[in-house]
Amino acid sequence: MDTNELPPLNPPLGTPPPQPPPPPTVPPPVIVPPTQSRPPRKSRGWMVFALILLVLLGISLLFNLGHFISQLVSIGGGQSHTATGPRLEETVLEDNGGASKIAVISIEGIISSRMIDQSGFGMVEVIKAQLQRATEDDHVKAVILKVDSPGGEVLASDDISRAIAEFQEDRDEKNEKQAGKPVIASMGGLAASGGYYVSAPCRLIVANELTITGSIGVIMSTWNYRGLMDKVGVRPVTFKSGKFKDMLSGSRNPEEIPEGERAMVQAFIDETYGKFKSVVDKGRGSSADKNKKAKHEHRALVENWRDYADGRILSGTEAHELGFVDQVGDFDTAVDQAAEIAGITKYNVVEYRLRYDLSDLLRMFGKSESRGMKVDLGLEMPKLEAGRLYFLSPTYLH
Repeated sequence: MDTNELPPLNPPLGTPPPQPPPPPTVPPPVIVPPTQSRPPRKSRGWMVFALILLVLLGISLLFNLGHFISQLVSIGGGQSHTATGPRLEETVLEDNGGASKIAVISIEGIISSRMIDQSGFGMVEVIKAQLQRATEDDHVKAVILKVDSPGGEVLASDDISRAIAEFQEDRDEKNEKQAGKPVIASMGGLAASGGYYVSAPCRLIVANELTITGSIGVIMSTWNYRGLMDKVGVRPVTFKSGKFKDMLSGSRNPEEIPEGERAMVQAFIDETYGKFKSVVDKGRGSSADKNKKAKHEHRALVENWRDYADGRILSGTEAHELGFVDQVGDFDTAVDQAAEIAGITKYNVVEYRLRYDLSDLLRMFGKSESRGMKVDLGLEMPKLEAGRLYFLSPTYLH
């Protein structure tokens, strides 16, 4: 270090003492203006609610206007329809500009008396209402029964079969259900067991050569789960008034079934089976007589037809050879035959469909699903009840 740069040890007299450095300057605090709170937004939920009400009101007005117009048309046409039955509307499937009509009534899926949809009516009620509509309309000259069903409940099948037979009887003023109009059955891919039961009274039966039909028989099934109960340590306790009161119960050991119970059940099955064969015999016999007199093409049952009424399924070709079916063809063939039997050349093909209004729509949205887990297996399993008789094809059970 250079000695010239060192401060003097003794400063000269009169020199003021050194001053301390000034304190560091602190910047003034930043003043943040207070945030202005926005006024709360008004809720628009009432606007959405009001809009929904207006839309529903508009839909209701449209439905009511359409219902009013349809009532005026039906009154002007001389047709009366009960307000308590299924509400039907006529839909034109084929418009040929003719005054005459051929009405199509479809039977699809399991034949049952249960409610089929949101309308609140079952299949039997809807079909009877459709037949009544065809009875009241003088322009309807024939009916096509379009069947695509494996069968179903015995009682429901019998109700439909009797309604079809009664519809074809000559008109009687005392019986409004008699129309004296022919019904031609058009079998689709499957018309077996109960599907054939409802077709048997028809004036003519047309089936495709690949139609699965036949399966004339009765079936009743139940489950025996006593073995499973024994494995988990559960034993049933039953109080009954008679030894046959728990007939078909699945909680009994097979050894506990009283003597004669199997024979009683089998006799009941045989009685219903006999009714099935009588319906086939009467229906096909009446059809053969009427078609023979009118010189229409038909097939009569072979003499040993009962040998083939053992539950076996038949193709349309086999059924035609045995006399269970009159002609091999498709839906158009059935329509042509219906027109020929009715004696009409220019006609429209119509169908009666269920008509829905706002109440049905709201009921559909308000329907509560049952609680539980639903597994989708890709197919709809038959909803069969233990102990109930069925006219049902085995092709649907397996």
